[in-house]
Amino acid sequence: MVNVREHCSWCTDDPNQATEKAKKLVLSGLERARLLETVPIKTVPVKKSTLVIGAGIAGMNAALDLANQGIKVYLVEKNSTIGGRMAQLDRTFPTDDCAI
Repeated sequence: MVNVREHCSWCTDDPNQATEKAKKLVLSGLERARLLETVPIKTVPVKKSTLVIGAGIAGMNAALDLANQGIKVYLVEKNSTIGGRMAQLDRTFPTDDCAI
């Protein structure tokens, strides 16, 4: 890909100089394209499971959403309790309900 607009048109005041630069860029792009090799397609087996790190509110919601889609979920938490910061609150905004 050669970006003539960004590298020639807008950064050069002299139109002749911009044209020459654009020609060099296009030729360079063609030469690079000529030397490209195809990328082999590789297939790998995939298990339909996921790892969710952190059992806070976001982690638990992500785990529930994935589980509801039929994906096996491994939920990992470094602390001894789940809930993250939410478990430390006694009330929540805006309803002032109990957070526990």
